[in-house]
Amino acid sequence: MSTLTQKLSRPQWRQAAWITGTAVAIFLTFRWLPTGTNLNHMDFRVDARNSIDFCDPANPQFVPVVTAVSPVTMTLSFATPPVTGQPAEGTLVLRTSSGKVIEPVDLLVAHTKLLHLLIADPTLTDYQHVHPEPGRTRGEWTFSFTPRLNGVYRIFADFTPVATARSLYSFVDVTPSGSVPGAAKAPAPAWIVAQEGYRFMLEPAVLPVRAGKVADLTFSIVRADGGPVAMGPVMGAYAHLVAFDDQRSGFAHLHPMETDLAQLPDAKQPVLHFKITIPRAGRYVIWAQVVLADKETFVPFWFDVAP
Repeated sequence: MSTLTQKLSRPQWRQAAWITGTAVAIFLTFRWLPTGTNLNHMDFRVDARNSIDFCDPANPQFVPVVTAVSPVTMTLSFATPPVTGQPAEGTLVLRTSSGKVIEPVDLLVAHTKLLHLLIADPTLTDYQHVHPEPGRTRGEWTFSFTPRLNGVYRIFADFTPVATARSLYSFVDVTPSGSVPGAAKAPAPAWIVAQEGYRFMLEPAVLPVRAGKVADLTFSIVRADGGPVAMGPVMGAYAHLVAFDDQRSGFAHLHPMETDLAQLPDAKQPVLHFKITIPRAGRYVIWAQVVLADKETFVPFWFDVAP
């Protein structure tokens, strides 16, 4: 018999056993409580060498969604065929690699929404960020967008399963009726954009931006007339950035390092900081999404990434 056993009296043993038993019961109770989702981590794994891995939000990377195998497939249908210049009402379904549909209960709220759609035309000059809502039928999500230009639109889905707590992605292509595919013609590189009475600046800490290296970016805004910049939150932050390559092979969804909405940006020249790692050289665009004077605004910054 151990020294500890010899020292414990019968009442003390009973008390220790009661505490231990209670702790085990509490653990098992919480362990067996339903989480609301019938999906698990393995539903979001695929047996493929070139597969999409879970994204770490603290280290934003460019994700090659098109060229990699995703554990989630997305199918899309429309009430009527999409037409350029007209609103299109779409219904999408997400399925895991095991064929299970992904419902609202299966996703975590990320940046105030369960599901994000990043939509871009072939020239990447029409970018839209849309949030589908759960449909009437199990596993269906409904949304609306208006294709403003011609060509095949690519729709990327960005979501976070409860079972993984990490971002995952899928994509599908849509061709509006009457439009013809065209090669993307990227505008000239520009880190400064004048638009709607504002001057938007996205400044890398080091130029050129190089493939495989972490790039620190500073985003700032000034008004052309020198007045205050009335910046409001969008999706739980004061700005969101999304980077695409000119082939639309994937994207990076960036969020500012300034996460406390109670800390208001400077009223004259708000400044936010971002990080990104781009794996390959080439032409890219970063779309900034902000709310200024209660109006949502999208601003493109074209740039080249060096080897």
